[in-house]
Amino acid sequence: MSEADKFRAEVKENIEGLKKDHDVQALSRMWLREITRHKYAYNFNWMGRPIIQFPQDMIAMQEIIWDVQPDLIIETGIAHGGSLIYYASLLEMIGGEGYVLGIDIDIRAHNRKAIETHPMFNRIQMIEGSSVSDEVAAEVAEQAKGKKSVLVVLDSNHTHEHVLKELNIYAQHVTRDSYIVVFDTLLDDMPDDLVQNRPWGSDNNPKTAVREFLNGTDAFEVDKNIESKILITVAPDGYLKRVKG
Repeated sequence: MSEADKFRAEVKENIEGLKKDHDVQALSRMWLREITRHKYAYNFNWMGRPIIQFPQDMIAMQEIIWDVQPDLIIETGIAHGGSLIYYASLLEMIGGEGYVLGIDIDIRAHNRKAIETHPMFNRIQMIEGSSVSDEVAAEVAEQAKGKKSVLVVLDSNHTHEHVLKELNIYAQHVTRDSYIVVFDTLLDDMPDDLVQNRPWGSDNNPKTAVREFLNGTDAFEVDKNIESKILITVAPDGYLKRVKG
């Protein structure tokens, strides 16, 4: 066994240990709950744009993007555009023709300007419209046609109904061994006072949509290794790997 293989085996053993360590898992959930009260995810930027994600999830996404080498990354929900720019910069480093397609029902003018004038914009396209509309779905299907490797990230409206519609629309474009990543499944574990004045909550959120979606398909499964190794994630049970089809 090579030294590299020995290291990978050690990492695998570490992850299995984290899976079994219920105290560490519980501490991580408690820490996650408390930092959410302080809007921890809002504290980070990527190449000058707010990314509104946990650094741990972004490292996980970097590993996925390197392994999958996608021709196309589809992301619903743009906000300030930080994650679009992050994914585009990784594709730029990888090389090739890969690009990011961002979808949002309302791309605010100041955000659009900042994205379109960013050095990474050469690998970004955007669609303004509802991610679950027939028109947007058709446009995305056209762009996904013929791509060898497609990765999907869902991070827009977090209600059960909306996320389930997105899963049913966009999962069909995910290629074998790639992922559809559903962010903010952690809402299922958050106390109600953290989601006040929102249409989603503990019984109506991305994780409840993921459960229903997985009950109707055997083409995807939750990659528990990812959340076990990063511990702090907005996407528990949200890293869905395509294993069939």
